Amino acid sequence: MITLNHYLALGGLLFCIGLFGALAKRNAIAVLMGIELMLNAVNINLVAFNHFLAPAQVTGQIFAIFVIVVAAAEVAVGLALVLNIYRRRLESNVDDLDWLKW
Repeated sequence: MITLNHYLALGGLLFCIGLFGALAKRNAIAVLMGIELMLNAVNINLVAFNHFLAPAQVTGQIFAIFVIVVAAAEVAVGLALVLNIYRRRLESNVDDLDWLKW
């Protein structure tokens, strides 16, 4: 039988993998993929808490839908920025993006 702890462990593992991907990678696309993994881990935890703590309500699913909408907007804006930067500099290395540093 799968319990809440199994879902929380899966969410925590996905969040750690996403955090590692967002912090360790140099490619901007890989950083965005790590952020998406972290958001999906949060969605798993939201739905699992809702299922086990208040199954009659749908608050966890509603919050998960809001997170999915924010993630879609983040991907659209992030990919537009990455494509624009790649067109100007012909690379997408995050370490070289130092335009705002003095």
